[in-house]
Amino acid sequence: MDKTVYHRIGETVLRCTMPNGLQVSIVPRKDFQRSYALFATRYGGMDLRFSLGGQWLDTPAGIAHFLEHKMFDTAEGNALQELAQNGAEPNAFTSNAITVYYFDSTDHFYENLKILLSFVSVPYFTEESVAKEQGIIGQEIGMIEDNPEWQVYKQLMQALYENSPARVSVAGSVESISHISAQTLYDCHKAFYTPSNMCLAVVGDVDEQEVLRLAQEILPDECAPRIERDYGAEESLLPFQKEVRSRMEIAMPTFLAGFKCAPVPEGEERMRQNIVGSLACDALLGDSSPLYAKLYAQGLINSTFGSSYDILPGAAYVYAGGDSNDHSAVVEAILDEAQRLLREGIDEDYYQRLRRANFGTALKALDSFEAIAVSAAEGCFEGYDPFRFPEVYDEITSRDLLDFIRENICESRMAISVIEPKEEEYACND
Repeated sequence: MDKTVYHRIGETVLRCTMPNGLQVSIVPRKDFQRSYALFATRYGGMDLRFSLGGQWLDTPAGIAHFLEHKMFDTAEGNALQELAQNGAEPNAFTSNAITVYYFDSTDHFYENLKILLSFVSVPYFTEESVAKEQGIIGQEIGMIEDNPEWQVYKQLMQALYENSPARVSVAGSVESISHISAQTLYDCHKAFYTPSNMCLAVVGDVDEQEVLRLAQEILPDECAPRIERDYGAEESLLPFQKEVRSRMEIAMPTFLAGFKCAPVPEGEERMRQNIVGSLACDALLGDSSPLYAKLYAQGLINSTFGSSYDILPGAAYVYAGGDSNDHSAVVEAILDEAQRLLREGIDEDYYQRLRRANFGTALKALDSFEAIAVSAAEGCFEGYDPFRFPEVYDEITSRDLLDFIRENICESRMAISVIEPKEEEYACND
């Protein structure tokens, strides 16, 4: 295995790519009793259209998440229960871009790793179990749909994007998952759950040779070709719709303002842009920013207000919002503050405080085995080294933040999503 020592953050990472294409990253934690393993596939909620065997397949929304749920089923029973009985704490999650299976344990690590590699690589589905899961996930979707925070976000994505599967919920809809069959799941597993499309990340006091031996023993030998994916027709940087509104049973209106950003290429530029975008959001909208203090003092926002910059496959965006009785005033203030920063610049002392705070958060994440493993997997899939973040921070200046704000935080790129209380509708009829 290749060994890289990161002196600035006190980390050592062992890496190799196995003959079947599996990328393995091991972060040693000597003398720690606890160990953590993560097995991830580059397959998420946005991977709805792909080529398999020379034929393009269109799959139902929510299938990656559905497959994650069903992967714990085995011919012998349930891998989740087997891991738990063996002293592990297992779980899984699906995002727009990846699906992750993981566990941590203090004992029987190699036995648990063998279970993890086995059930993720060997699917077992029946039509009866699929039908049962459709009911279970359908109930989960119903609960999500009743959540105003989720609804205002979903509306925003549908306003920003016309063609991108970013418009679609990772969980899908009750209608979309009704079209999932055992055969569809087998097709998606065959396409995406191949070692060359996967990553194994381990953190702990482990024997790296034993980790590689188990991976070689359990996983297929062949190196499958890269999966071709289709994320929809290329879009302009203008939002699909300028504003979307709906009503729910809530006590106070809630909103999100979104700004459509250019897609970001893979490689270290993606890590750099993610850091720049996050710092720019903090400078403009963070809870230590002058704008936040002003809006809070005026009663236009409360503690629910927040912002973020997100990069997805073929898409990127900034969003900001929360509960407010006058979202229009908040949005106008955001646009005005962006222009003020472009005129006057960002105070250098303020920028350095933001930079140190964000850098400190990145350092603190190294205390989390899960955060280390997830960042290692994302780096494998997106072509950058996540442990080089100190060098990336060194290169970023306040001018980079202003360039980001100039390009992205403008009315032409903006869409608004609003959810209002149902009571207002009745009040209007009085």
